[in-house]
Amino acid sequence: MPTIVVDVMPKAELLDPQGKAVAGAFSRLGVDAFSGVRIGKRFELAVDGEVTDEVLAEAKRMADQILSNGVIEDVVNIEVVE
Repeated sequence: MPTIVVDVMPKAELLDPQGKAVAGAFSRLGVDAFSGVRIGKRFELAVDGEVTDEVLAEAKRMADQILSNGVIEDVVNIEVVE
């Protein structure tokens, strides 16, 4: 069964409090290899049947309308995983 994966991230210009908290934890643990952390969301949409252009377009529409909040988030990736 194919799966469409949708990745959503906070807009780059907005503060990411979860990412900031994780970055602080890295620092406290002595991990200094990373300059920042941003935390997003991943959605996996199971597809019954073939992933056609129409199905992919519907996933994009749902990602923009339901899975993300366009005011504070961007849909950064939509891909098909077999």
